[in-house]
Amino acid sequence: MLNNFVMPDLYPAAPEIFLLCMACLILLVDLFLGDYQRWVTAMMAQIALVGCAAITWVTADTQVVLTFSNMFVDDLFADFLKLVVYVTVSVVLIYSRGYLQARNLDKGEFYLLVLFATLGMMVMISAAHLLTLYLGLELMSLCLYALVAIDRDSARATEAAMKYFVLGALASGLLLYGMSMVYGATGSLEIGGIAQALHQGAANKTVLVFGLVFLVAGVAFKLGVVPFHMWVPDVYHGAPTAVTLFISTAPKLAAFAMAMRLLVYGLFELAEQWQIMVMIMAVLSIAIGNLAAIAQTNIKRMLAYSGISHMGFLLLALMSGVVGQDRHFALNAYSSALYYAVAYVLMSLASFGTVLLLSRAGYEAENLEDFKGLNRRSPWFAAVMLTVMFSMAGIPFFVGFFAKFSVLLAAVDAGYVGIAVFAVLFSLVGAFYYLRVVKLMYFDPPADTAPIQATTDMRIVLSVNGIAVALFGLFPQAIMAFCTYALLRSL
Repeated sequence: MLNNFVMPDLYPAAPEIFLLCMACLILLVDLFLGDYQRWVTAMMAQIALVGCAAITWVTADTQVVLTFSNMFVDDLFADFLKLVVYVTVSVVLIYSRGYLQARNLDKGEFYLLVLFATLGMMVMISAAHLLTLYLGLELMSLCLYALVAIDRDSARATEAAMKYFVLGALASGLLLYGMSMVYGATGSLEIGGIAQALHQGAANKTVLVFGLVFLVAGVAFKLGVVPFHMWVPDVYHGAPTAVTLFISTAPKLAAFAMAMRLLVYGLFELAEQWQIMVMIMAVLSIAIGNLAAIAQTNIKRMLAYSGISHMGFLLLALMSGVVGQDRHFALNAYSSALYYAVAYVLMSLASFGTVLLLSRAGYEAENLEDFKGLNRRSPWFAAVMLTVMFSMAGIPFFVGFFAKFSVLLAAVDAGYVGIAVFAVLFSLVGAFYYLRVVKLMYFDPPADTAPIQATTDMRIVLSVNGIAVALFGLFPQAIMAFCTYALLRSL
């Protein structure tokens, strides 16, 4: 048997191998560090991410490369998403440092769990096989469950972690069952093999559609869309804000990659079937997300329901790729979805970053009242939050406006005019709770007059984050063009 073993090409998986080696090294080094030396762990985590970005950039190629017996793929779509994930996680670590130190949570476990979760996301993004996809998903999910419960003295965090774990295990079970049915129907676990079996008409369509339902349910849970959204507000609220920031950003990119790999790369021939399910979830998410957010007084819960509505817009783009048998709209729709995912992560980073900025030792700035009079305390960071709220509401000319506009355009082109109008109307409903935050910051007297305490690096990065939300709105063409090019070279 050993004579038949063929050494896989490790070059396409170089970033993953490097991150794994760095995480193991950090685990060993952290054992010998005291609490006052934790900056070494934080610095090594940042070096690991920079190294991954450099390797991904150097190894990026317009050719699609398969390795590990066609279980792992390296294409421009994967490279682009991985680079966004590295930047996102790096920013999360910068924002979180002061918050963790103030609560005695600045421990090596946090950085290691974040890095291993990032490794899981990278594997998910490059998965060309159902088993690889599942392994990446479980590595990411198990790290996230532990991160939610990292504050062991908080009953709220423990409760949130239990809810997340139980519902996550259920979703993983649904996904595995769906994968087993797809394997039974097509005789292949390779995503490319599944697509080929469908194209040649060699698959059992009845069994495949049943499996498809379970796959879509698993994807929907990871994206946090209705009706699989129950965990989102409770986990966002219960977890430490630094962990909420992480969960609301990078894992969404991995979940989007999972949706693309399964539905577009693997089950594109069944687009008419899965588009109906995606359409229902998109409409419900936009409606319920926006309506539920209005009633929230906790900004973490408000942003959780806001995230559900944003993921509804993401699904709106996914469902607009195929009209009947016409695939003319596919590239435009899926590049709009990719652009929306990146724009949402950028906005989510800045919004939760501002919440972390206002928090301090013994004080969680997670209620809407905590934003009262922010303009008097810090006009600059009030302006950053204003930019983010306007962008999330879809007000011109911020990145959120062009993200929504491109998705709505794709939906109209595909003939879903009624659903596009519905989405616009509920965006107007959503504008209320975003503008309420702006009203509190600029027109109400401050409830808290304590000076804002934050490290210089956090102030600089949060400022750059806010400026990026504005600038990418003024010049959206570059990112949109690259999203289209990355998909064109990968599909």
